[in-house]
Amino acid sequence: MKHGLIKVAAAIPAVKVADTKFNLVETEKQIAIAEGKGVEIIVFPELSLTGYTCQDLFQQQLLLDDAEQAVLSLLDFTRQLDIIAIVGAPVAVGPLLLNCALVIQQGKLLGIVSKTFLPNYSEFYEKRWFASSQDLRPQRIHFAGHRILVTPEMQIFRTSQGAKFAIEICEDVWAPTPPSNHLALAGAEIIFNLSTSDELIGKHAYLKSLIAQQSARTISGYVYSSSGFGESTQDVVYGGNALIFENGSLIEQSERFQLDPQLVISEIDVERLRGERRTNSTFVNAQRPVAAGLAGITGQIGELGIRVDCLLPLNLMREFTLTRHFDQHPFIPKTENMQDACDEIFNIQVSGLAKRLVHTNCKTAIIGISGGLDSTLALLVVTKTFDKLGLDRKGIVGVTMPGFGTTDRTYKNAMTLMENLGVTIREIDITASVLQHFKDIGHNASVHDATYENAQARERTQILMDLSNQLGGLVIGTGDLSELALGWCTYNGDHMSMYAVNASVPKTLIQYLVSYAAETAEDETVRQTLNDIVETPISPELKPADDKGDIAQKTEDLVGPYELHDFFLYYVLRCGFRPSKIYWMAQNAFRGVYADGVILHWMRLFFRRFFSQQFKRSCLPDGPKVGSVSLSPRGDWRMPSDAMSTNWLNELEELS
Repeated sequence: MKHGLIKVAAAIPAVKVADTKFNLVETEKQIAIAEGKGVEIIVFPELSLTGYTCQDLFQQQLLLDDAEQAVLSLLDFTRQLDIIAIVGAPVAVGPLLLNCALVIQQGKLLGIVSKTFLPNYSEFYEKRWFASSQDLRPQRIHFAGHRILVTPEMQIFRTSQGAKFAIEICEDVWAPTPPSNHLALAGAEIIFNLSTSDELIGKHAYLKSLIAQQSARTISGYVYSSSGFGESTQDVVYGGNALIFENGSLIEQSERFQLDPQLVISEIDVERLRGERRTNSTFVNAQRPVAAGLAGITGQIGELGIRVDCLLPLNLMREFTLTRHFDQHPFIPKTENMQDACDEIFNIQVSGLAKRLVHTNCKTAIIGISGGLDSTLALLVVTKTFDKLGLDRKGIVGVTMPGFGTTDRTYKNAMTLMENLGVTIREIDITASVLQHFKDIGHNASVHDATYENAQARERTQILMDLSNQLGGLVIGTGDLSELALGWCTYNGDHMSMYAVNASVPKTLIQYLVSYAAETAEDETVRQTLNDIVETPISPELKPADDKGDIAQKTEDLVGPYELHDFFLYYVLRCGFRPSKIYWMAQNAFRGVYADGVILHWMRLFFRRFFSQQFKRSCLPDGPKVGSVSLSPRGDWRMPSDAMSTNWLNELEELS
């Protein structure tokens, strides 16, 4: 494990029905490959050493003896290997034949887990050959040179580094109450499923949905391996499925219907799963029946009344190689239909604002339009809201307030957008009023400091607030989540509004949403204007333009790239990761984009500002939560304004 990530693999080996020697060799090949790639736990399909489709051959003693001999050989093969292998084989226990998963490491058979739910419908006929774990009484057996306990009690296995995993077999996850429900509540963080599921039209999509939901519901990693080419196609076909999920998200998968063996490898973030469980009060409350022994889970050793077996130490000297991809833009939704995702975001914002307008019986909205990204998205939301409520867009008062730093480009875009969206336009130049204010307070206008900048921001907010009184409207806030995280807003200036529609939308997502709006715009002028706004450098335009009349004050030159800050923000708030882990993740995500020193520099700034600017977030206006991260003091984030960043910054200094 590294930074809480454990490397796992789902194998689809070549298989020949009832040929245990061939299947053993193929299993050993994939174990050796996985060991060489640093895999810590590998899972194989159901009955992988014999093949699943042996049918009445399972009643032949020769096959059962050969399967046990294959396990003996596999134990010998793994004697010098650290990898934990989970393979499938039939195991006879007295009068019962069980469909089992065997847990093997360093030449030792560490556990036997038998299948609970046996399908006996449609094309399945397992009860003809196998008994359920529910028919089993706890007993010790001699198997593959080991005297080992076989029990109906559910088992959790724990690696030497503390990761806990458990096993269920194929049909178990299809049951109304899968064993993994209880196993996860008892502490299992990763579920491994040995399966052999045939292919039918639409079944694959249902299977992925089923495992995604089970992984999400149990807040666990889920590693699924199902047989492929080589199983009997007498009546059904097996396509081969290897799936790795983490808390409902698909991390890696195989290609179906392949003739060659496949090995799907990725890392599951156990630390993240633990954090999710700690913060999810529903999961914590659901553990009570398990802790009280009311969930049918009993055992002799371990925690919460469940059997826990600790595995042998892994070789901690092996280099950890990351294969998993960390998305550079975690806030941007990743779905097959991005149009639906963008429409959903807009609908959340629109519904929130619509309720506020209806509640206040307000038919006028006041919004400052700068020609930048944030005010553009807010204006799009307001126009969609008015359309939804059947209100005249002339009730939207777009106010452009040029000042010392306003450029022709942003001014033109603001005016063009408002004109083509059909809103009421007000232009109020703030230059004279701000200069008068400087005179009133005795500030030298040639000194372009915080006073110079913030006076402009507060003047604009004052104008909007006064207009709202004059026109009986609501001031719609434009500031976004990224700016709130960094405190990149003027206290009681652009920091304040009467309803902040962008408050939980980060900058990277705003760029994406405005681009989407451009792609779907029916008006060509609107499309061109929106695209130019996306391409315009992000700036508060509070300092004079350069000699060419272009933007001189570029936000990302001052506080750093927003894509980095949004990356940091997501993993700080959504996952609670420590700085060293986020830095390592950023190194991998942005390799070739930002040098390590650049990432570290902006991380330091992020944490300094995030802590020091909390006082602005403690008094935010209302606004709708759009994604899984929000800084609302009434919702997701409660933090004292005088909390210290010392520990976080110290850890970053150690990385230098």
